[in-house]
Amino acid sequence: MTLRAVLLAVALTGLLPISAFAADAKLTAAVAGPGRSPESSARDGARRPAASLEFWGLKPGQTVIEIAPGGGYWSEILAPYAKETGGHYIAATGRPDQRLPAKFSNAAVYGPIHYTLFNKDSGALGAPASADLVLTARNLHNWVPGGFADKAMTDFYAVLKPGGILAFEEHRADPKPEAPNLSNGYVSTQRVIDLATKAGFKLEARSEINANPKDTKDHPFGVWTLPPSRTSNEKDKPSPAGFDRAKYDAIGESDRMTLRFRKPA
Repeated sequence: MTLRAVLLAVALTGLLPISAFAADAKLTAAVAGPGRSPESSARDGARRPAASLEFWGLKPGQTVIEIAPGGGYWSEILAPYAKETGGHYIAATGRPDQRLPAKFSNAAVYGPIHYTLFNKDSGALGAPASADLVLTARNLHNWVPGGFADKAMTDFYAVLKPGGILAFEEHRADPKPEAPNLSNGYVSTQRVIDLATKAGFKLEARSEINANPKDTKDHPFGVWTLPPSRTSNEKDKPSPAGFDRAKYDAIGESDRMTLRFRKPA
């Protein structure tokens, strides 16, 4: 039984306000809504957006900051959800002039998109203790070699309210050791926990929602060999002899850790 079905069943008994079910229905609607591109929706089987956001504790009316939203996979869900529930969606981009794709200017679908700056030299993400949830998906493998992983965690901690959530997803190295300087894109779970704990966060829960046991983590071009990147060769070089693209496509997207950290109240 899905979480949505459980909520409805409990709501109908009178033990849970029907608003709890309605809130979940709005997340379901955002995942299925007109703001989603066909390309994004095609990835839902690997990324499991509704289950992930429910695990992370997304709720109506929250102020949510997404770090490095890229092309907007999560933005397509979070922005309409914020619009429909009275929340605020904030995209933290790497440059002052960097914005989400043009379609996000459609306020009728996405509501107002707010922006802030996040990079190795940026200042505060927002006013101290102003956000309910910070989401970062598949980013830490860039920040560690970039030398600002500690800064990232400190910035997240500062902008979150007491009791706020750091929602974390990353390519998982375990049980293999990390590659030097994370050159293959995979990160150990313990590294993430240590960085978050150092900043003051408490690990509240971990989930296998985004696990992929088929991912052997020994691919010729690191995690980028797998979908969606599907790298098949080094720049300006042909694919290696015997390279089988179908083999890596069959694996699917990476094995990923899904963690929920909380700033102590």
